[in-house]
Amino acid sequence: MNGLRPVTVITGASAGIGVALARIFARNGHELALVARREDRLHQLADEIASSGAPKPIVIVADLSKLGAARQIGEALAANGAEPQFMVNNAGFGLVGLASSRDRDEQLAMIDLNLRVLTELSLAFVPSLERHQGGLLNVGSMAGFLPGPGMAVYYATKAYVLSFSEALHSELKSRGVRVTVICPGPVPTEFAARAGVSGGLTPGILTQSAESVAAAGYRGLMRGQRAVVPGLANKLITILIRIVPRRLMLRLVGSRQSRRRSASRT
Repeated sequence: MNGLRPVTVITGASAGIGVALARIFARNGHELALVARREDRLHQLADEIASSGAPKPIVIVADLSKLGAARQIGEALAANGAEPQFMVNNAGFGLVGLASSRDRDEQLAMIDLNLRVLTELSLAFVPSLERHQGGLLNVGSMAGFLPGPGMAVYYATKAYVLSFSEALHSELKSRGVRVTVICPGPVPTEFAARAGVSGGLTPGILTQSAESVAAAGYRGLMRGQRAVVPGLANKLITILIRIVPRRLMLRLVGSRQSRRRSASRT
């Protein structure tokens, strides 16, 4: 034993699903390490969790888009006498718009965060996840099941997250490491504004709260599920995707994203 205590590391913990995940892990007795760029929000959340009687989370202010994120997180944890038992990869963003028209550097930055950083953090701490019989929760999206004209790069990144996580679930199961990918539909968070959706997401049958998504992800991880799609309607959509011809799905998704772009211009 190396004497380091186990903690749950949550990236993108300053808003939305990340905050909801932090709260549910804390309520279930996990000590946390919160990772994001916005220091004030992290400390606010850490204070809130500590006021409930839970251990005060470790705060790690980090720009995950910069190289060396895993090393920075590992060093910060070690300095606090901790190492990951659960790794929650929630950080990421999307962009609405035609791939040929959106800023190329911004799209590459999205690939870097959604894919490279998630992959790095998924693999960097496997030995400590195994030591503590913990696991890995990657936040994907229903977009991972679909082609995505109008958000082509974002949808492709989430297809990677789904495929990669399911493969890791198989690879690490024999080592006692749980790997779960959660694939929510629309969630009213800051994601929409960052993606360029004017006025946020319109409530609908597929829309769920960050709290319900976080609860479903936590349950799925603890049960060792490979993939979790929160909500009955969303589950039905993933079944229909296998039946509906791909060319029709392309038209449907493209039409939906076209309406989003039009709404954002008005």
